[in-house]
Amino acid sequence: MKEIVLKTNNLTKKYKKSIALDNVNMTIKKGEIYGLIGRNGAGKTTLMKIITTLISPTSGSFDLFGKSSEKEELFENKQRVGSLIEYPAFFPNLSAYDNLKYYAIQRGIVDKKQIDKVLEKVNLTNTGKKKVKNFSLGMKQRLGIALSILNNPDFIILDEPINGLDPIGISELREVFRKLSEEGITLLISSHILSELYIIADKFGFIEKGKLVKELTKDELDKECSKCVVIKTDDTKKACVVLEKQLNISNYKVINNEEIRIYDCDKTDELCNSLAKNDIKIKSFYESGISLEDYYKEAVKESV
Repeated sequence: MKEIVLKTNNLTKKYKKSIALDNVNMTIKKGEIYGLIGRNGAGKTTLMKIITTLISPTSGSFDLFGKSSEKEELFENKQRVGSLIEYPAFFPNLSAYDNLKYYAIQRGIVDKKQIDKVLEKVNLTNTGKKKVKNFSLGMKQRLGIALSILNNPDFIILDEPINGLDPIGISELREVFRKLSEEGITLLISSHILSELYIIADKFGFIEKGKLVKELTKDELDKECSKCVVIKTDDTKKACVVLEKQLNISNYKVINNEEIRIYDCDKTDELCNSLAKNDIKIKSFYESGISLEDYYKEAVKESV
């Protein structure tokens, strides 16, 4: 079983009458790229700030590498975490190397080779003496990530790193994330657009109005969005018996007390006839598929 890197336990954050986080429970395992999806103001940044101890929760707790946030021993594990939540204050007239050198000294990192290593990881080795003020937005984001991994963390938390980038910048960051993941580093990345994270993430959490409304793996998301036959009936239990016993169909999911989704179904006529012969009333019967963004919108809508 994979080590659990982060586990939150009913994390809640209130500001006077406003609830920024509402009993959030999420789990991230070692090596995962976890995509936290939510619109602006949904609670993504608040959650990340609590995990990095920039702010304190109103109630609840979290475990980091098995150590509780309620215990002093968590401090040691904080050293294993790198983050980019708010863009760091880089010196605009210094190069990428000199900026990282400043932060290395500040953090007590004596091995200057570490600077070259992180610049290589984020594809900034060829910037030379170019000043940061002349960097593109994508280059600045990659420099921020370089700073977040300067201390060789096992877990990286990145808040909206793709926001505002052009397609080339997004592609370059994806390559960075892939490299870090291959090294066994766990990543928590937030975005307000599901399709941007779909290519790289292998687990997703949907957050809306401070609530984590859904958590699922990439395989589960693919299945939810894949082409299927949707049956609506007043007797799903009886319909499931027909599917399994008479038609040998097992790749299906009961959505609620009247809807069943059947995947990889190539015998729709036989399906309709079998249900009718067993006196199962069919309210509707149709083929369906759903885009990533539509799925996200539906999941959020159902939570309200």
